Amino acid sequence: MAKIAFYGAVRGVTGSCYLVDTPAGKFLVDCGMFQGEHPEWNREPFGFTPSEIAAVLVTHPHADHTGRLPKLVKEGFEGMIYMPEACRPLSRLVLEDAAHLIAEEAKDALEDPLFDMEDVALAFERVQSVGYHHAIEILPGVTAMFHEAGHVLGSAFISIDMEGRHGGEPGRRIVFSGDIGNDNVPILPDTEVLHKADIVVCEATYGDRVHEGSDVRRADLKACIEATVREQGVLLIPAFSIERTQEVLYEINQILLNDLQTDVPIYLDSPMAIKATQTYRDFKAYLRFDDPVLSDPDRDFFSFPNLRETLSKDESKAINFAPAPKIIIAGSGMMSGGRIMHHLLRYLSKPSTTLLVIGYQAKGTLGRTIQDGANEVRIFGERVNVKAKIKEIHSFSAHGDRDKLTRWLYPTEGGIPKKIILVHGDAEQKIAFKEHLEKELGTEVLIPAFGETIEV
Repeated sequence: MAKIAFYGAVRGVTGSCYLVDTPAGKFLVDCGMFQGEHPEWNREPFGFTPSEIAAVLVTHPHADHTGRLPKLVKEGFEGMIYMPEACRPLSRLVLEDAAHLIAEEAKDALEDPLFDMEDVALAFERVQSVGYHHAIEILPGVTAMFHEAGHVLGSAFISIDMEGRHGGEPGRRIVFSGDIGNDNVPILPDTEVLHKADIVVCEATYGDRVHEGSDVRRADLKACIEATVREQGVLLIPAFSIERTQEVLYEINQILLNDLQTDVPIYLDSPMAIKATQTYRDFKAYLRFDDPVLSDPDRDFFSFPNLRETLSKDESKAINFAPAPKIIIAGSGMMSGGRIMHHLLRYLSKPSTTLLVIGYQAKGTLGRTIQDGANEVRIFGERVNVKAKIKEIHSFSAHGDRDKLTRWLYPTEGGIPKKIILVHGDAEQKIAFKEHLEKELGTEVLIPAFGETIEV
């Protein structure tokens, strides 16, 4: 009998880490970092012995799914790390950026870093890229396969097939959703259908809501740009470097090309986002576009005359002296670090500023505090009055909503999964989604606690 133990993304959204214990051995699905309220959880013991893990399967490159891989290697893991092909370069960007930030934080706190660049390099010596739909035997009788999740470039949900232990015993298929993408993402393929599953470990990030449509998304973004130009203000867009930034650039390009005639400058002020965008260019065969952008003269779907990429600190500081109106896209997406902090310090107190929230804001982050309506926040130790207009566009989310996840959980063959286990969501989202799924699908829905083991 196989068992799954839950060591992350059960006390909230971040830190995805699931231990699958089979008669043939143990493996992990994801090994992510905790973000938001409890960064100290990253320093706690894993809850298992890293040297006993035979392999790690990675669903996608975001830090809350990959961020503790170097720590795992540092503490004795010697197996292989499998991930989709485009996931590898993006994961390396994420982890090298994390190592840089961790080093700075450790220096300030007078403590040893969680991991360093050498640990990142050692982790990637163990990485093996795998194509979608290519079966890999990770343990005797245990086969894994990656399927397009439509969440970010290089994202996947993973099916695990386990042979029956005895001649007449049927095998089992366990599916880990990773993060399931939104509907109508303008640059990614659709999420593949779920063909068959006995057990599904499913995310519930937006299990309690339905996103607005993609037509509303573009209209709302257009309205924000128009208002910024009209008011001679600043449009701040905190964006995750992987996926959200590329989607926003694509949408702005289409708006400027088809709807607005304006020379308002757009600053992409994130070295990591600039590098990630180049990876998107390199892996354009994995992308899908609503418009024939590859027939444009420059054949560059993330570049347009108004765009300025600011790699260096000096280039970033020069944005301050550029006259309004202007649009600034910078990380981090949850406003918990990065260059967006400097822009918030400068512009958040101005009524002519619009802060556009386009991604999930974890509890304990500055972004969540602002989203929840705070009148005053602290940035770099300074009190800042929140006078800017706060706008949200949920359909820019890279996560599917309640209806998308429900449709995905209907397999094309074999019937409804016998168990659905909800992870990667705040408590209220998971409870609401559990009640919805029990009514809609009529199957067993579980919400595990941290460290809990469930037989599958």
